[in-house]
Amino acid sequence: MSAEREKPMADDDVKAWLEANLPTWKLENGWIRRTYKTASWKSTLMVVNTVGHLAEAAWHHPDMTLSYAWVEVRLMNHASKGITSKDLELAKKIEEVVHWQPGKEGKGLEGTPQGDMRFAYIKYD
Repeated sequence: MSAEREKPMADDDVKAWLEANLPTWKLENGWIRRTYKTASWKSTLMVVNTVGHLAEAAWHHPDMTLSYAWVEVRLMNHASKGITSKDLELAKKIEEVVHWQPGKEGKGLEGTPQGDMRFAYIKYD
């Protein structure tokens, strides 16, 4: 693990990066955070499991709070006690995977039935 990836970034640098790359994520109280609104408890569990899988694969562990129709993801490098490039990279991957919709790619994966709330995943604002 490179020391540069573990070095905490200045708040202004984190805010600028988020604004340019992930405007739905915010820096608050030493964490970068994002709340995903979901369609149901099943959808909430899908988001939690997706984030958990990505975090485990990246060897980085977020804090999460959840309820019936939302999940809050908070990232901070616990070892560095600050936001590092590792947090930003994981946030970007989480955003990409959670919002992936196969039916919109025009390829072989058509996705779940449109308009059927039994299969809804994320609520888009």
